[in-house]
Amino acid sequence: MKKLVISMLIITLILILVMSFTMISSKGNYIKIQAYTNSHTKAICNSENFCQDYEIFCKDQKVIRMNPITGAAVQFSVDWKDPRDEKDREKLC
Repeated sequence: MKKLVISMLIITLILILVMSFTMISSKGNYIKIQAYTNSHTKAICNSENFCQDYEIFCKDQKVIRMNPITGAAVQFSVDWKDPRDEKDREKLC
């Protein structure tokens, strides 16, 4: 019985060490990816003046991913004009 308890403790310890090492390793990869990627938010409007905010992830001036931000949308009136110049409206990264 005593050998079984000791064996279980050793196995548990080994599993904890392996899991800790795995978590530390994956966090290191996450940090490396983030070091080369930037993100920002931007409102993108369509021709009917419906504007949705997006979180935009860029790497080397290229869009990697765009996620719409829940609850961050607005419908402007038909006579509303976007105050940003056209270049700013179209540039994503």
